[in-house]
Amino acid sequence: MKAVGYYKNLPVSAPESLIDIEIDKPTPGPHDLLVKVQAISVNPADVKLRAGSPPTAGQARILGYDAVGTVEAVGARVSLFRPGDEVFYAGAINRPGTYAEYHTVDERVVGLKPKTISAEQAAALPLTSLTAWELLFDRLGVPYGRKDRNDAILIVNGAGGVGSILTQLARRLTGLTVIATASRPETIAWVKESGAHHVIDHHKPLDQGLKELGIPNVRYVAGLTATDKHQNAIIEALKPHGALAMIDDPETFDIVPFKRKSLSVHWELMFTPTLYATPDIAEQHRILTEIAALVDSGVIRSTLQENYGTINAENLKRAHTTLESGRGMGKIVLSGF
Repeated sequence: MKAVGYYKNLPVSAPESLIDIEIDKPTPGPHDLLVKVQAISVNPADVKLRAGSPPTAGQARILGYDAVGTVEAVGARVSLFRPGDEVFYAGAINRPGTYAEYHTVDERVVGLKPKTISAEQAAALPLTSLTAWELLFDRLGVPYGRKDRNDAILIVNGAGGVGSILTQLARRLTGLTVIATASRPETIAWVKESGAHHVIDHHKPLDQGLKELGIPNVRYVAGLTATDKHQNAIIEALKPHGALAMIDDPETFDIVPFKRKSLSVHWELMFTPTLYATPDIAEQHRILTEIAALVDSGVIRSTLQENYGTINAENLKRAHTTLESGRGMGKIVLSGF
């Protein structure tokens, strides 16, 4: 089958940073689905791993996590899906990825694709939806569906992939006042369309931006990028007993200054259940099922921003370049081989 991979870590500008290859079609394990891939999206995790995670010597590493496709075969212990089902999912970082014509994935982290949107629109959703959902409802503990709260959440980088869906979930499924950061006219407009009540500029001190809104303190902060850079402002902005949830990768992060206000600090990585085969691994199936229902009922929308065309090395390098620029908005999708 066709696939896109790499044999060594190289800058995205290097000709062999990603290459078109031919590999054997995978065989599903007991809990696995064999999926014929229709569309994928590209995430910052893809870029980080391509740049810094070496493959096994002499073997190509296949990246890619988000995918939409059709189930072609199922493993012996599969009970949730059958051949012919259209599915969407975010996969696992400890298995070969979705930059391939066929892909195997544990059924317990898969959902049926939303019926009312295209494969390309659906491919934009899984990884960011799972991350945003787990961050908001599991890590921060915000009550799902309760609209009677008088608290606020600050989402740093509201126009990114996770921010775009987190803003929607917080606005439509909680009673929180949603404040997101953005700095360019197009990203400000995107964040407002996603449901943010207010937008502040992350190039300025965050606590200053909140005070200018007349909201000097918030109960929650979602640190989606540059959390170490914003650390002092986040501490100032949080109410006593507030909470920060992070997804980025600062080299170091000192949580001692959070003690005075009794602030809690949480990490969110949606790959943890597949990395450790946690007892609640099937919770991701449930979340994706709920996301599909919310999409089909019009409560949330796809965050697809650009379709870069066919799934091949050239187009994937273009997508990685865009993500590395830090000027992306929403999600980049590719489809077909």
